[in-house]
Amino acid sequence: MALFSNANSPSEIESNYISEKKFILGTDKYGRDLLSRMLIGIRISLAIGFVAVFISLIIGITLGAISGFYGGKIDAAIMWLINVTWSIPTLLLVIAITLALGKGFWQVFIAVGLTMWVEVARVVRGQVLSVKEMQFVTAARALGYNNWRIITKHILPNSLAPVIIISAANFAGAILIESGLSFLGIGAQPPMPSWGGIIKDHYAYIILGKPYLAVIPGVAIMSLVTAFMLMGNALRDVLDVRN
Repeated sequence: MALFSNANSPSEIESNYISEKKFILGTDKYGRDLLSRMLIGIRISLAIGFVAVFISLIIGITLGAISGFYGGKIDAAIMWLINVTWSIPTLLLVIAITLALGKGFWQVFIAVGLTMWVEVARVVRGQVLSVKEMQFVTAARALGYNNWRIITKHILPNSLAPVIIISAANFAGAILIESGLSFLGIGAQPPMPSWGGIIKDHYAYIILGKPYLAVIPGVAIMSLVTAFMLMGNALRDVLDVRN
């Protein structure tokens, strides 16, 4: 009884020290709480979206602005790089980069970011080609401003509205790619939970009587991607000057 200082009888031990815990979404095949793993796994999906979009924005805006502003051979070289990258299927390119960098958390972030800059670069290039012909850019040249200031202070701030919309779509795309990589076993590695990895561990249970083990993370991925796609559509409507 020394182990149970607050109990004087077996019934008090049962009432004071024994309790029942319910798992709202059940447990996986290893007995782990599925809800806890889903909540931890969302960190992977949100992190991959933010980091991949950040990398793609840095590369895409830089190359797109340089290509559109300077034109000529620089534009031709960057457009050749863009077209070559665009011709490779995204998932295959991500898998190749991931295998080259190694399996791991940050390797997936870098691999996804390095494949999502192409569309950003094309849009920024088109916007810069249009904006650089406007009168306020001509006035900036007449005042003697250097190219760096003209690009960063005058052209890019007037060219980034479509990029914000693309970023929301790329965020959703990054989540899907990461889930696919985790399902294939080359994304986030165990014991780190990932929604794609949870589906991989339990997809066989769809026909074995417990489909919720794979359906729940699938619905979560679908819901998160849909949310960011709707956000992108809303941003398009808000930023569209014609409205």
